[in-house]
Amino acid sequence: MKSLLLPFLFLCFSVQLVFSQEKKIFNETSQQKSARLKWWTDARFGMFIHWGLYSLPARHEWVKNHERITNEQYQKYFDQFNPDEFDPKKWAKAAKAAGMKYAVLTSKHHEGFCLFDSKYTDYKATKTKAHRDLVKEFVEAFRAEGIHVGFYYSLLDWHHPDYTVDDAHPQRAAENLNEAEKEAYYSRINKGRDMAKYRQYMKNQVTELLTNYGKIDILWLDWTWDKGSKYGKHPQDWGAVDLIKLVRKLQPGIIVNNRLGLDQDGYSDGGDFVTPEQVKPAELIPFKGKYWETCQTFSGSWGYYRDENSWKNQHELLDLLVTSTANGGNLILNVGPTARGEFDYRATRALDSLGLWMHENNISIYHATYPPDIYNLPESMNERVTYNAQTKKLYIHLFNYPEDGQLILPNYQGKISYAQFLHDDSEIPFKVADNGKDLILTLPKTQPPYVVPVIELNTVNQ
Repeated sequence: MKSLLLPFLFLCFSVQLVFSQEKKIFNETSQQKSARLKWWTDARFGMFIHWGLYSLPARHEWVKNHERITNEQYQKYFDQFNPDEFDPKKWAKAAKAAGMKYAVLTSKHHEGFCLFDSKYTDYKATKTKAHRDLVKEFVEAFRAEGIHVGFYYSLLDWHHPDYTVDDAHPQRAAENLNEAEKEAYYSRINKGRDMAKYRQYMKNQVTELLTNYGKIDILWLDWTWDKGSKYGKHPQDWGAVDLIKLVRKLQPGIIVNNRLGLDQDGYSDGGDFVTPEQVKPAELIPFKGKYWETCQTFSGSWGYYRDENSWKNQHELLDLLVTSTANGGNLILNVGPTARGEFDYRATRALDSLGLWMHENNISIYHATYPPDIYNLPESMNERVTYNAQTKKLYIHLFNYPEDGQLILPNYQGKISYAQFLHDDSEIPFKVADNGKDLILTLPKTQPPYVVPVIELNTVNQ
């Protein structure tokens, strides 16, 4: 994922087309796209797994960039990589228990190291002390648990000799250079590098990933600079149109994110969903009505970061999950395994807490989205409402449990026929308020044993 030094270069490219004339790559109708993405929009919740050599220094997945480490200096991590505790079956069971329906693994991150057995490089897991195709084992383990599988593949590559140095490269220009000096530096350091050769390398590897491991459900390509960036990569650097055509040819049903940047060139179908990253729940509301997925970490880093301690609590994690669903989007939540191949104890604790909540309340997440406008609640209530269009049931998530046990639903008279807690199906009585418009739900004064209890409402047109 991106560095904190580059906070918004590619964060969710604008949905406004650059050109007045919409361009399309594929002849797919909106109905066909909806059908292709249905399993994903029903799932709502997935697991991201960022794992690579950066788990050994254990100080951010961008450590090579942040500390301007050369390939020669970084080699010690390749030589030392030996994940003796790697057991993807445990990962898959943990994801399933947490209620996650799909998982995306970093097959190659920006450092260029491949977790899969690519024939186009020796910079891969099978050439380390691991001697294993880690991607293959991931796919098999997660499929066995009924979890959809996907690959993250970095478009950037800080190890490949033909990938040109730019502003996000470990050997980037010094910050104190003026424009002329900076241009001269890049001209000099990139002499002999050939992006055409790197593009072919990239397409060869994407072909391997989408050919050698059976049906792949998601491809997460990451990432492209914004249109105005001079010393960065743009869609033409990736051969983006040809690349996405290749992806869809190899895996016709696959879902692809938007980070090839093709919307910059006016293509409306250059990616299936937008990807707001590490944003607060309130920032997700504007994406309502689009296909989107917010990618989030348990803490402040994607890769394993031993000494990073700003971990989200259960309330914050549920806020992300429920707010995503309540605005018609997905949450993919990241785990950064240790260098030994295990989930960090803090991640395991967070997954367990989510699993306890999801076990009883997942009905309010799966197959759910935002409700019809007639069921909206005032923003001041700070409660999230999700809706299942098939069952026509509403779900109110109580982020602020009423101290007096009275929950007032404004203008809800005549809209619901029954109310109950979702976790145990216990009835919640309600009556019409004196104004004849509102409903008053009588809740127990003692909050149920959940950080965010959920009320299930049957609508009158059920």
